[in-house]
Amino acid sequence: MTEIVSSAQGATTGAKSSFGFLRNHLREYGILFALVAIMAFFQIVTGGILLKPVNLTNLILQNSYIVIMAIGMLLVIVGGNIDLSVGSVLGFIGALAAVMIVNWEVNYVVTGIICLAAGALIGAAQGFWVAYYKIPSFIVTLAGMLVFKGLTLWLLEGQSIGPFPRHFQLIASGFIPDIFGAENINLFSLVLGVVAAVALLFLAARNRLHQQKSGIVDEPFAFFLVKNAVIALAIVYMSYLMATFRGLPNVFIIMALLIAVYSFLAGRTTIGRRIYAIGGNEKAAKLSGINTERLTFLTFVNMGMLAALAGLVFAARLNTATPKAGLAFELDVIAAVFIGGASMSGGVGTIVGAVVGAFIMGVMNNGMSIMGIGIDWQQVIKGLVLLAAVIFDVYNKNKAA
Repeated sequence: MTEIVSSAQGATTGAKSSFGFLRNHLREYGILFALVAIMAFFQIVTGGILLKPVNLTNLILQNSYIVIMAIGMLLVIVGGNIDLSVGSVLGFIGALAAVMIVNWEVNYVVTGIICLAAGALIGAAQGFWVAYYKIPSFIVTLAGMLVFKGLTLWLLEGQSIGPFPRHFQLIASGFIPDIFGAENINLFSLVLGVVAAVALLFLAARNRLHQQKSGIVDEPFAFFLVKNAVIALAIVYMSYLMATFRGLPNVFIIMALLIAVYSFLAGRTTIGRRIYAIGGNEKAAKLSGINTERLTFLTFVNMGMLAALAGLVFAARLNTATPKAGLAFELDVIAAVFIGGASMSGGVGTIVGAVVGAFIMGVMNNGMSIMGIGIDWQQVIKGLVLLAAVIFDVYNKNKAA
């Protein structure tokens, strides 16, 4: 009888522990639950169209450039700044690539390298004024947005330029070939998905063991087990769905590598922790010996380079460069970062959260389009979701205080 009571008390304690952990980490996990709920909702109301292999593939392709820029924007916002010019930089780099490849017949690989360098240079030019002259990033990048909109119009002379060579288009429209030669399924893509899921489980288990040795584990084991199992199964299932269509898109691999590299950079390196420290309290960070100017400068350089990469992907997907490319993209990117859990005041946010936020925006756009909801109401709904995310952030901050 005593053992039964003890077991019941243990289960109750475990449940309370899991609930308390979830309540204390609602910012990190709430956004993931929101993505699952939104996908489930649109999967039902669209009659299963949302997760059909062809639509899932299109969803990834359509949001690839937003995800790429959201990764860079997260570091800028975590550092306590903002970049309003990313949409215009994307359009300008796409125009530059079109002029070089189509008009000047420059090799697309050389063009890509030059365009990435140009993006980094643009970021450096803006970051210089923000970091070393303390001009508000809002003003500097607002000026940059206007400047590069104008330069895009000048470079394209008000006309669209295209098409691009087939090899350049493969950046955004190509798929990983199946080296196994299976029929009706891209087996290599499925294997990559399984390997990624196993690697994720291995890294999560190793990280938990390291935390246990250090005595800093606060996540209940049951919660840890369920969370990682669900994520791994989702990766395998998504890989299977795409493998039954054409396989994993090339740009999906680019995104996965960027997410892995920048997650490690932000969460496991000294430079990442210092960027968070700057956003939390720049004066305290400077007094502790951190070169705040240089790190702020580098976040803008990085943002410019990623905006350039997104510009190449976007141009390759459209197969043309247009004067209106990138219009209002900065709003979607910033919204994705805030919806993903970043704080307006800086110092808080994760790469994965920004990516999840981008996909929430993408799923909403895709689902509402399938349902036939007009672009007018789509904008209204996205604006309300962004407002809700910011209110949630302020609520949590006030509660913690």
